[in-house]
Amino acid sequence: MGVSMATAERWVERWEHQQEHYATDREERFTVIADVVEQVTAGRPRPLLLDLGCGPGSLAARLAARLPHAEIVAVDMDPVLLELGRVHRADTARYVEAVIGDDGWTGALGLARPLDAAVSTTALHYLSEADLLRTYRQLAALLRPGGVLVNGDHFPPADPRCAALTAHVGRLRAERRRTCRHEDWTSWWAAAAQEPELAGLFSRRERHRPAPGRDGTGEGPANGNGNGLTPGRHLELLRRAGFHRATPVWQFGDSHVLVALRD
Repeated sequence: MGVSMATAERWVERWEHQQEHYATDREERFTVIADVVEQVTAGRPRPLLLDLGCGPGSLAARLAARLPHAEIVAVDMDPVLLELGRVHRADTARYVEAVIGDDGWTGALGLARPLDAAVSTTALHYLSEADLLRTYRQLAALLRPGGVLVNGDHFPPADPRCAALTAHVGRLRAERRRTCRHEDWTSWWAAAAQEPELAGLFSRRERHRPAPGRDGTGEGPANGNGNGLTPGRHLELLRRAGFHRATPVWQFGDSHVLVALRD
C-alpha cells in the first residue's frame, strides 16, 4: 500500500510544526537561504540546486516557490521523510536516498552538470569534523565556479557564557511565540510510526538505522549542534575545503546562516 496524498499532507504539516518547536526563526532562515541562492543564480536560465538532508522537502519547497525555473535535487537518508516529500511535494524536486558523507554518496545524486548552489538547514550537524571537512570538499568539487554553499544551523559560540546567552535569547523568543508548545521530534516520530500507510517505510528505516550519533534524518531536532563546531570552526573548515570566500550572513541567537563561494 502506497502513501496517499492526504496522509502525506497531514504528516508533513505536523513535521513543519514540530520543527518550529526547536527553531522559532526557521521560516526567516529559509528566506535568507533563498535570498542568497536567488542572488547567486540571477540570470541563469535553469540553475541546479542541491538540498542536503532535505527531509520531506521543506527547504526545497521554499526554493521552488522563489525560483520556479530551478532544477532541485533533494537528498536524505531517511525513507519515511523522502516518501512524504515525493508524495506531497512531487513537483518540487527529484528525491534521492543516500547518506551524506558516505563513500559514493555524490555519485548517487545523478548530477549531469555542476551545481549552482548546495543548501542545508539543520542537517549537517550530525557529521564528525573529519566527515564534514570531506563533505565540504566534495561539495566544492560539485559546484561550478561562482557557485555557493549555504548552511543554516545552530552553531554555539566557543565561550560557554556566550553560548548560554545565545541559547537563552532563542529560548525566550520561542516562549514568546509559543512554538515551544509544539509537538517535539520524539513525539512526531513515535506518532508517525503508528500510521499504517507508513509501516513499510518504517521497516526499511529500522533496517538501515545509522550508528548512534549519525542520525542525519532530514532537518534535525535543531536544539543543538551535534558535532559542537562553532561558526568560526565551520568557516575554517570551509576555507580548508577550497572555499576561500566564506562568511556568516545572518544570525539570531545561536542560529546562523553561513555562506561559502566557490572560486
